[in-house]
Amino acid sequence: MAPFRNASRDTNNPHLLRSINRSLVLELILTSEPISRTQIARRLGLSLPTVMRVVDELISDNLLIYCGRSESTGGRPSSLLKLNAQDNIVIGVDLGGTRMFGAVTNIGGHIEQELTVSYKNGSSKNYIQLLIDLIERLLTSPHLPGQTVRGIGVGVPGITLTDQGVVAFAPHLGWNNLPLQKILVDQFKLPVFVDNDVNMAALGELGYGAGRGCRSLATITVGTGVGAGIIIDGALYRGCNQAAGEIGYMLPSPEFLGKRYTNGFGALESITSEGGIIGRADSLLKGMGTPRPLDEISSESVFEAARKGEAWAQLVLNETIDYLSVAIGNISTVLDPDLIILGGGMAHSADLLISPILKRLEGSLLYLPRLVASSLGYRATVMGAIMQVLNITTENVVLKYLS
Repeated sequence: MAPFRNASRDTNNPHLLRSINRSLVLELILTSEPISRTQIARRLGLSLPTVMRVVDELISDNLLIYCGRSESTGGRPSSLLKLNAQDNIVIGVDLGGTRMFGAVTNIGGHIEQELTVSYKNGSSKNYIQLLIDLIERLLTSPHLPGQTVRGIGVGVPGITLTDQGVVAFAPHLGWNNLPLQKILVDQFKLPVFVDNDVNMAALGELGYGAGRGCRSLATITVGTGVGAGIIIDGALYRGCNQAAGEIGYMLPSPEFLGKRYTNGFGALESITSEGGIIGRADSLLKGMGTPRPLDEISSESVFEAARKGEAWAQLVLNETIDYLSVAIGNISTVLDPDLIILGGGMAHSADLLISPILKRLEGSLLYLPRLVASSLGYRATVMGAIMQVLNITTENVVLKYLS
């Protein structure tokens, strides 16, 4: 599961020890259901009475249910447990650069309802109201009687102070030091978690997508903006300013030194984001004497033209691959993660990107990264909302395995 606080070997605190055991049991059941209490005790190295006590608590919290018995191997069949996914739902929202995507998901990862709201050139207050309206629509959507809404998770394209629930800086939305968590808690009277959208996407991939089973990964999303969610030892790494992963500000080469980026886009973002690709394609087409209306150019149309062998589009694609290769190579060298996941709008063109990126990096790095496309696509952030809401409503902790 995802991090809310980290635990070490200090188990003198009974409350912390209880949280550790709950987290261990719940995480194992999430990945290994159905499973018996005896199997849990054996695999985690916990005493059976401890496991029984934790399981009873999780059943009382409506998070676990019994689901039959194991096959007999000569002894008495054991009762099997699984996550009570159907009775627990989460509202997840991804605030993209041009749209809001929201979903009702159960804690097993099944999406029960989803809605998309497009927007452009609105005011900061208008975006808040659009978000509130979207959440209200999701909360009133049909769902089964008896389901519990465990909370709301919101992924924001910008720097968030997660411990305060404050959006420090989200240029696409015009938000600066916005107490979004408080606004939504006051409105809906539910637990709310606010985080960077790419951080939540990384958690979604870790729990339900391409990163399942990994202990360290980086999810890179390229769309309206460029960012990365970094997970180390099963926990999100945020940095001292909670700005770790803001790779849109990565400097791809010395020519970008000494320049100021005051529009909310950094050096890498200015050339590899949707707007950067459109800008480079527009300049190239004008230089060739074949200009096109800007509203007819998108990264998708550029890559589609490259697939068809159009030379101008191949130039834009190759330059994009070069810059992404530099970014991915640097991330791989610094972090050495189990996996790097390419997400965002660019994941739709992964067939044009992944093999060429790895070919460019081959021989330049000690270890070539394992690079794959997102398996969750545009739903990654809302799936990460499940992880975050479970954290704040189940006292989850992440254990860092120490030698």
